[in-house]
Amino acid sequence: MALNNIKFGASTWLWASPFKTQTIEELFPKISKLGFDVVEIAVEDPSLIDVKKVKEGLNKYGLDVTICGAFGSSRDLTNESVDIQKNGLSYIESCLDICAELGVPFFAGPMYSAVGKARMLRPDQRKAEWDLAVKNLQTVCEMADMRGLKIALEPLNRFESDLVNTTDDAIRIVKDINHPAAKVMIDSFHMSIEERDVESAIKAAGDNLIHVQVSENYRGAPGSGQTPWHAYKKGLEAINYKGVISIESFTTKNVELAGAVCFWTPKADTQDDFAKDGLKFLKKWASE
Repeated sequence: MALNNIKFGASTWLWASPFKTQTIEELFPKISKLGFDVVEIAVEDPSLIDVKKVKEGLNKYGLDVTICGAFGSSRDLTNESVDIQKNGLSYIESCLDICAELGVPFFAGPMYSAVGKARMLRPDQRKAEWDLAVKNLQTVCEMADMRGLKIALEPLNRFESDLVNTTDDAIRIVKDINHPAAKVMIDSFHMSIEERDVESAIKAAGDNLIHVQVSENYRGAPGSGQTPWHAYKKGLEAINYKGVISIESFTTKNVELAGAVCFWTPKADTQDDFAKDGLKFLKKWASE
């Protein structure tokens, strides 16, 4: 059975970081020419982005768009510093404004905490951070709801987060937030480390799953590694998923980002090859 009504996207992180207005003419025609339906803009600094120019570029090259965020230590909603929490909320609000202006229905990412925050905590400390994440994400959901948007919370592997690692964790935090704007996204790279059963995890997410990012188990192009693609397909078919499947990986050309995600070597001859080969595989995979 085929996965119907799926759109395929490519993350701007495949080629560039940070995304800025000047990147539009570099990336949008390339992504369109490669055959993608969607550009996934990774917003590291909202002030670098002229939303009007983005909209013009999307129209010019016939692309839809999704938006995901970047969550470093200065945007940590579980930090004990109220100022850092406020900075995180302010950044998220700016990203929600971008989503609203571009007509994107949700903002995606691991916004519950800072990426790279991985420690062995006492149960009471972990509960305190969990509760703080829930409280601040309730505020985020209210901000999203005011704009007619949702949020898609992304589980990260154990080396990048100690708070939300599995789809079950994401579902649990969504239940605790208890707001209709709170939803879930998945990333096949993180799932390759954390999930015992990919198909069951996707089925458990059900209607809460509103976005999917993919790469191989080693962050390479889809179809080139050990990912159990049949299990992803069965799971997505079972929940009648009809959203975007976006390829997300990185480039060693940006030293700061590559260091942050431990990306030491290129995963293809060129980033264009990475995107082209990955999309070719995904289209065949979805149609069979």
